[in-house]
Amino acid sequence: MKNLWQALLMVRQCDRGAFRRRVLYVLLQSLLPLVNLYLLKLLVDSVTASIQDGASAYSFLPYLLGMTAVFLTNRVVSALDRVNNDLLSQRLTDYMSDIIQRQAARLDLSYYDTPAYHDTFHRAQQESASRPLAILNSFMAVGGAVVSVAGVTLMLAGASWLTVVVMVLAVLPSFVVRLRKAKRIYDFRRQNTQLYRRTAYYAHLLTSREAAKEMRTYRLAPHFRRLFVEARRRLVSRLLAISRRIGIADILCGIVEAAAMLLVVWLLAARAFSGVLSVGSFVMLFEAFRRGQGYLTALVAGIAGLYDNRLFVGNLFEFLHLQPSILDPSEPLPLPDRIDEIELRDVTFRYPGMQRDVLHRFNLKARVGEVTRLDAENGYGKSTVVKLLLRLYDPQQGLVLLNGIDIRRFPLDDLRRRFGVLFQDFMRFACTAAENIAFGNIDHPDNPVQHAASLSGADRVAQAQTDGYQTLLGRTFDGGQELSMGQWQRLALARALQSDAPVLLLDEPVAWIDVAARRQFYTTLQQLKQHKIIIMITHA
Repeated sequence: MKNLWQALLMVRQCDRGAFRRRVLYVLLQSLLPLVNLYLLKLLVDSVTASIQDGASAYSFLPYLLGMTAVFLTNRVVSALDRVNNDLLSQRLTDYMSDIIQRQAARLDLSYYDTPAYHDTFHRAQQESASRPLAILNSFMAVGGAVVSVAGVTLMLAGASWLTVVVMVLAVLPSFVVRLRKAKRIYDFRRQNTQLYRRTAYYAHLLTSREAAKEMRTYRLAPHFRRLFVEARRRLVSRLLAISRRIGIADILCGIVEAAAMLLVVWLLAARAFSGVLSVGSFVMLFEAFRRGQGYLTALVAGIAGLYDNRLFVGNLFEFLHLQPSILDPSEPLPLPDRIDEIELRDVTFRYPGMQRDVLHRFNLKARVGEVTRLDAENGYGKSTVVKLLLRLYDPQQGLVLLNGIDIRRFPLDDLRRRFGVLFQDFMRFACTAAENIAFGNIDHPDNPVQHAASLSGADRVAQAQTDGYQTLLGRTFDGGQELSMGQWQRLALARALQSDAPVLLLDEPVAWIDVAARRQFYTTLQQLKQHKIIIMITHA
């Protein structure tokens, strides 16, 4: 129940006004049909009296006008409710997207190294957009159905409590079937999370730009289409097996409800023939029972929906309850104005789930005035050094020191601002050339980018484009211009230099650039090392 309440609070938080209107509209839509039923009774009795007693032929007119007014009011409320629900749905989608993105951004990089995290994230993404609103709708359905059922029960109880008992008992089998179905679908989805993720992965390979070249060159599309179809066939066949079993149970429930309706109609008709009930009362009670079955079905569906959504929304809260382990210190130290030395001392580190150390008792010192090179073979752990310096991970043993102080003593954001980084797998943002550079100092996005661009050689890349620094890059959006990997790398290097950080971490900085650009790069390094610590990673 706690998860349901938290989800309901999320819906309320995203738009309080729309939430309150939703409650009001549901209440009105629950009461108006009951008013209509009573007016129907009065209308029928009035017409019957006119026929039998010769009363005014127009005596029924006020009741007819009342029913018309109720009908129109109900239609207006329904229309307003749909508009309000669309608004609430969009607000909730944005609100939940923000929550998911904030949570993903605060978690440690180590989470991304475990399949269990990706399973949890996948399930959270699947449920975040729809489940909180579905919970609200289920609550509203239950609340509205309770009001309607209470009104119908009062009407029926005046004639015969037996009709009320029959109406309630008839819907119980359907209630059990719906709960069973919700549990089976939830268990199926959770147990097959990896298979669902595989289908998404195969679909991504078949449709993404980054995979397109190798998919065509090596004729891989038929292979991955086959894997996709096989995975989907397995999922669908299992779901259909569940659905068939539940469908048979649903049919049996329908037979029970139909038998209940026949019994109640017989009971009411017998009382009408004996003169206990008027024609209007018979029509009202018959319609009340018929609607009561519908309201009870809606009540059962609402309760089953709450049970179903409680299970699935748990996936969302499972993700939101994940906690990072790399945190700001409780008593942080201010970072020194000048950084003269960085050191890794006896550092041992392994990634989550790995059986071997990537770094074992590793030592490194880097100082201002020199370019510290890390030359080693692939897999030696060179890129891991960058991640440890940025405190994207913490080592299992040893220390990472800045001016002799453990970096865990510094606030995370302040620490990372001291580093300008060119990652080996640098990002190619589908933004303008200027933005690709300016992202290196997002706290001051208006700082001119031309100086950093000239140091990295990215100025020539930008100036060669149609709109210069304002050219949209990449082919993701209309009007974007694609660059070579060497050109992208110059922009990424400019991004690192734009940070104006006292420490530069350069991972394979010349892997993609040409000879002339390399000469400019090494000249730039000689200028920068006079006032920066530079750590450069290259292949041995």
